[in-house]
Amino acid sequence: MKHFIQISDCHIDDNAQTMEVDSHINLAKVVDKIVTLQSDALLISGDLTHNGTPHSYKKLKEILTPIETDIFVIAGNHDDSNNLASEFGACLFDCITLGAWDIINIDSVQLGKTSGFVTKNTLTTLDKQLQHSNAKYNLIVLHHPIVPMNSAWDDALSLENPQDLFAVLDKHPKIQAVLFGHAHESAEFDKNGLKIIACPSTATQFNDERRIGFNYYTLFDDGRLDYETQWINS
Repeated sequence: MKHFIQISDCHIDDNAQTMEVDSHINLAKVVDKIVTLQSDALLISGDLTHNGTPHSYKKLKEILTPIETDIFVIAGNHDDSNNLASEFGACLFDCITLGAWDIINIDSVQLGKTSGFVTKNTLTTLDKQLQHSNAKYNLIVLHHPIVPMNSAWDDALSLENPQDLFAVLDKHPKIQAVLFGHAHESAEFDKNGLKIIACPSTATQFNDERRIGFNYYTLFDDGRLDYETQWINS
């Protein structure tokens, strides 16, 4: 059995005030909670910063300092890939192995666009990764939603070609769930038995939820996946 934590959409900026909230203080509150939980990894699913500046990544690293577990990150549409790599290059990944599970990252970011897209090359690489995965079970993580959110969220800002992604995912029954951020809300969907899980933001939600939060996962050796969204008053 393994545990990991997913946080998303931290939106750390040079100034603490971002989107009418103090994203620095809010993330620090989340970190205070994270350090009390048993965890084998921390996964940040994009939009680590708001404007991708070098200083914002340094500030993010400073806020995350109390976390002793391994940290893994993927880029979101607000991130700058070069500045992200400069500060978090050792945390970028293609695949994380946790016990019987592989967590595989898909790049869904389009340069200069809010919505996501998975290229043919990325899909081909994903298909090969899944074919050659020695893990019993797989998880997929990307930044953008892959299903309609059924909320106030504008689905035009989600993944533009989810049908292309599902054409690959449907070939691999070892995939137990797909995780994402970007929509700043907590939600779960089911598509033909596949769990699809949205992670809330550590900065602010886009719906009526006034708390900040993250997802805490338990991965069992028999393929079961449990998780709980942990909420914190901002």
